[in-house]
Amino acid sequence: MNVHNFSSIVGFEFRFIPPRAPHFGGLWEAAVKCMKTLMIKCLGNTGLTYEELQTIAIEADAILNSRPMAPLSEDPNDGEALSPAHLLIGSSQMSVSEPSIDKSRPSYLTRWHRARSKWLKPDANIQIGQNVIIHEDNTHPKEWILGRITKTHFGADGRVRVAEIKVKNGTIRRPICKIAPLPEQIGA
Repeated sequence: MNVHNFSSIVGFEFRFIPPRAPHFGGLWEAAVKCMKTLMIKCLGNTGLTYEELQTIAIEADAILNSRPMAPLSEDPNDGEALSPAHLLIGSSQMSVSEPSIDKSRPSYLTRWHRARSKWLKPDANIQIGQNVIIHEDNTHPKEWILGRITKTHFGADGRVRVAEIKVKNGTIRRPICKIAPLPEQIGA
């Protein structure tokens, strides 16, 4: 049975975005951008064999599909969140890949170009009770530390600068630049 016949039986229809209008597909285009970014960071201008390219594509796919989307439960000790992998394969992707041996560092100009668009518009303040992902140095890209904000500390400008976060093994304190809020729980 072909896709067209199957779709008419099941009752769904295809709607295509206009040509040369990728901004119409914001969600999937953002995923494509993330995949390209991961691939470019891994590859640069390197020539690879098919198997090497396939390995890097699979690694990038695993990183993207392990991103937390929303908490699975209200329990802050749960430590697990819904990820695309849950929807694709029914569970999270917990395998740890080999560490990167690339020791190259980007030039100062390259780093400046990457960071110059930051802080042009204010973000909303972190709220108590909000679920967050915590960035920890020296952790694998597929390891996501999840927590819930329990207390906030404001700077002189009235913006939250530091948060105390309940995690699986206790409470930690981090600057807001090391945390990323998760969207509200699905169905809440």
